[in-house]
Amino acid sequence: MTRLVSDPAYLQHLAGPMHPESPGRLRAIHAVLDAAPIAGLEHTRPRRATREELLRVHGAEHVERVLSLAGKDAQLDPDTAMSPGSTEAALLAAGAASQLVLDVLRGDVDNGFALVRPPGHHAVAAHAMGFCLFNNVAVAAESALAAGAKRVLVLDWDVHHGNGTQASFYARRDVLFCSSHQYPFYPGSGAPTETGEGDGEGFTVNVALPGGQGDADYGAVFHEVFLPRAQQYRPDVVLVSAGFDPHRADPLGGMNVTERGFAAMCSAAKALAQEVCGGKLVLLLEGGYDLEGLSQSVHACVEVLAGARREDFPSGAGRAAMQAIEATRAAHKPPRRAW
Repeated sequence: MTRLVSDPAYLQHLAGPMHPESPGRLRAIHAVLDAAPIAGLEHTRPRRATREELLRVHGAEHVERVLSLAGKDAQLDPDTAMSPGSTEAALLAAGAASQLVLDVLRGDVDNGFALVRPPGHHAVAAHAMGFCLFNNVAVAAESALAAGAKRVLVLDWDVHHGNGTQASFYARRDVLFCSSHQYPFYPGSGAPTETGEGDGEGFTVNVALPGGQGDADYGAVFHEVFLPRAQQYRPDVVLVSAGFDPHRADPLGGMNVTERGFAAMCSAAKALAQEVCGGKLVLLLEGGYDLEGLSQSVHACVEVLAGARREDFPSGAGRAAMQAIEATRAAHKPPRRAW
């Protein structure tokens, strides 16, 4: 059984007129899911994240600030605004992430997708950033560890580097963070030489791709870097920061991924989870701003989760992708921790 978690309260987060991170994103996703139903789904509503769950990731000052802005309008940074419904949406987004990973770890469902907003992977411990209020995937990872997981994989395929997630676990080895992203690009982080520090050396894996990369290029990243590293790591659960802004039609990204490519990424993540952790896989919605590309690609990934679809990557990765892969490999050679 695949569990989808969402809530009408997510539509009450308004980032501003003409802002790309709009309620229309979720409306488009649900319209496509309703128009083309998929068997084997269970739809549930989330709970709010607890203060304890948020404080595992964020400083008390940041948590209190977001809570204090309930029912108000606020501008937190040039890209990140709050409306009267934003605090409730953010609490429910982080709560959905935490609850879904716990449901999967308990075996209540096989896997799931939290269709949430606002997104989360740019939010750092002390402040909101890049459309994100709380770091949903980091909250989920910490909840998994608190529930007894020893190792968590966070796979981030958003077009933007998940700087907040990386920062949360940069000096730790209980979370392996693997990110493919356009580079150089917002937010400026994610170089291949960013590999972790201290006890976490070698447990941050960044593949920094130039713009224009397509399905075959992402396939090479998965098969040459992410899957071998994850198979060695053997996580207890796989979390995906599922951003759909690498789509070829996305107005904010510069990649060339298609619906098939996202289905192939999800298929690879599912096969990995089945191999190493009994299929325990959770996707969390991050970016994706072309409504057609977003909704069709999410539908394709839900089909994969529910067992109605499986996709392989096409062959023929280009030179630029292979050069990016080699840069990542070089960054992880001794004296850094070997794979």
